[in-house]
Amino acid sequence: MPAPLTLGSLTVDVPVVLAPMAGITNAAYRRLCAEQGAGLYVCEMITSRGLVEGDQHTKDMLVFDELETTRSVQLYGTDPVYVGKAAEILCAEYGVAHIDLNFGCPVPKVTRKGGGGALPWKRGLLGEILEHAVAAATPYDVPVTMKTRKGIDDDHLTYLDAGRIAQESGVAAIALHGRTVAQAYSGQADWDAIGELAASVEIPVLGNGDIWEAADALRMVEETGADGVVVGRGCLGRPWLFRDLAAAFRGEEVATLPTLGEVTAMMRRHAELLCQHMGEERGCKEFRKHVTWYLKGFAAGGQMRKSLGLVSTLADLDGLLADLDPDEPFPASELGTPRGRQGSPRDRVVLPEGWLDDADGAGCHLQEDADETTGG
Repeated sequence: MPAPLTLGSLTVDVPVVLAPMAGITNAAYRRLCAEQGAGLYVCEMITSRGLVEGDQHTKDMLVFDELETTRSVQLYGTDPVYVGKAAEILCAEYGVAHIDLNFGCPVPKVTRKGGGGALPWKRGLLGEILEHAVAAATPYDVPVTMKTRKGIDDDHLTYLDAGRIAQESGVAAIALHGRTVAQAYSGQADWDAIGELAASVEIPVLGNGDIWEAADALRMVEETGADGVVVGRGCLGRPWLFRDLAAAFRGEEVATLPTLGEVTAMMRRHAELLCQHMGEERGCKEFRKHVTWYLKGFAAGGQMRKSLGLVSTLADLDGLLADLDPDEPFPASELGTPRGRQGSPRDRVVLPEGWLDDADGAGCHLQEDADETTGG
């Protein structure tokens, strides 16, 4: 069985990381997942500029549950100075125990500024950002990791260079999503690339992409030599995946699939936590987006789904959930199937003009928006 994941001074008993997802991995969802099993649960991505400039929206995202003992935050940025200052603020003012840097986001509004998955093409700039972040976090004994993709497209791969630069910069680990920016979330993740990266660096490598069941995580680690896994879309509407992952990595029997009654209890707990953190009105509104994921494959009819998608109080939610059949078995047809966004590959990745002309330069330090929030 894989050993615990060591990230500098931080030890993660089960080598599983919840990927930050915009609008999903807030304090309530992180608490819900942590109640299922051990792992590292990362806050929604925030922008370095937003944090440094005191943007209120950014501050509002930096909320932690009272039982969240290991605070983990993902930073996005394209300017080394801003990223360094933001890292210091997270350590000094928010008591974080882990900082992850996003170099994997495929969203056009991010890549057109040279950020996210586009940035590692500029090797000098990547190294500069990593060095500033590590230098800022080191006095606080906080490990810095990074997440990236294979590259911009198949003709512009960056992951092996990124791994080397990460190691040279003092980064504690690198996570690789086995897709290019051009692929976004379509097609299959390339686990061979994860194995190639793991063989080329001495720092821990985490594999990301197409982990839908606990068995997928074990297979990824076995096939690639990765030190752990990062789970994103696979846990949408299935926070118990972290229970299964913890059991699988410990060599224990993975729990049976939940009945609809057990799923509705999880839905109720999720809504309750959201309301605790946000107030009932906003918490119920936030919960609505999760209904489709929780009920995927179950027989709940269109009217029930519509009503759940309009729920505004916990009492309303309780009344609706009581009408579902608690004994309905989990739909086995959903096992191993993609969840969340997939989409189509892109013909062209939106990049700053002339971005691909020079891979060695630091590149221009393009300014991200203070309120930029998205996922990788």
